[in-house]
Amino acid sequence: MGLEIYNQQAATTDDPYMLILKLYEGLLKYLSFVENAIESENVEEKFEYINRSIAIFDELRNILDFDGGDVAYYLDGLYLYQIETLFSAGVDNNLSAIAQIKKVVTGLLEAWKEETGL
Repeated sequence: MGLEIYNQQAATTDDPYMLILKLYEGLLKYLSFVENAIESENVEEKFEYINRSIAIFDELRNILDFDGGDVAYYLDGLYLYQIETLFSAGVDNNLSAIAQIKKVVTGLLEAWKEETGL
């Protein structure tokens, strides 16, 4: 699964900041695959990439540092909302909802790059 690949890359770079960057990039890739699967009416592929995307959101939730303050709680809620939106978008073949999730993830990726200097 995609998450295992990202974990292997993280193990070789040993950089937690890079791991988060790779997770966000992986999400954008998988969300594009979800869009393509919806457009081509490939139900099996659509849910495969939805599940992979959800696994990445779950991993992002698992590595949050709740001792660090309010940002972790905000991100946890944001990630949960994206998971819920992604699941219902998959059921309804809602391309605009997928595009909105991609916009959120793109914003997170850009903010992360700016914050970490990656």
